[in-house]
Amino acid sequence: MTRVAAIDCGTNSIRLLIADADPATGELVDLDRRMTIVRLGQDVDRTGRLAPEALERTFAACKEYAEAIKAHGAKHLRFVATSASRDAENRDAFVSGVLDILGVEPEVITGDQEAEFSFTGATKELTGQGGEYLVVDIGGGSTEFVVGGEHVSAARSVDIGCVRLTERHVRHDPPTLGEITAVRADIADALDLAAETVPLTGDRTLVGLAGSVTTIAAIALGLDTYDSSAIHHSRITAGQVAEVAGSLLSATHEERAAIPVMHPGRVDVIVAGAMILHAVMQRTGASEVVVSEHDILDGIAWSLA
Repeated sequence: MTRVAAIDCGTNSIRLLIADADPATGELVDLDRRMTIVRLGQDVDRTGRLAPEALERTFAACKEYAEAIKAHGAKHLRFVATSASRDAENRDAFVSGVLDILGVEPEVITGDQEAEFSFTGATKELTGQGGEYLVVDIGGGSTEFVVGGEHVSAARSVDIGCVRLTERHVRHDPPTLGEITAVRADIADALDLAAETVPLTGDRTLVGLAGSVTTIAAIALGLDTYDSSAIHHSRITAGQVAEVAGSLLSATHEERAAIPVMHPGRVDVIVAGAMILHAVMQRTGASEVVVSEHDILDGIAWSLA
């Protein structure tokens, strides 16, 4: 077993996984898995820069994670930064702050690298069953589409995410018809772009990742509390996704916040996330989505093992 620590810093959240990995058996044993909403991508789409308060929130989480990594004695650490830090003019401030706290530089990876990690994390438990997978990772700033079987055959990252689309178009609560139309248009354009590289139709298992997808699954399953074990590898039908997306579109902020499984940091962006997943299922024609709690974070951990 190799004890590893992986950090995934995205547009909306920063997450830590400390685990013992056994490459021989393909087993990844969680020791500590946690998530903090820091909204690093706050206003990046509009300003092109990381906001000082967003950096402050992110560095505070990094300090907590550094203590956990030390306590567990993990010797190998990889910090991967995704969409928001790729887009920001002042990403050097982010890089130097992380280096000071954790002793490693964040790797500001490309969208294609992000897709590779996501695919590995999502399918390592599924591969060997035959067939191909279409993995869709709906993040805060971008969404990754990856097709493959035992290995990735095609991948594309496009700039639609629940935070980016919300900040770009949504000004009312609930969103107006005009705002909904604008979000849908951006999603449609992005799916056209993704389809240039990744086949979105065909006989493949659709696997959905990240907080928007797992939250929608928790709502569809009628859970009273967020239960990762019930959500992981659950199968949510296209009809259930459409129903949840429709209810979220018409709900107010207070009504969304009152949903038992809703994380406070997702209340304002879950509508756009649900719209992306609904549009993906319509475009692919998938009858269901397999929901995975294992994603890019697990892929990062395996890259260390």
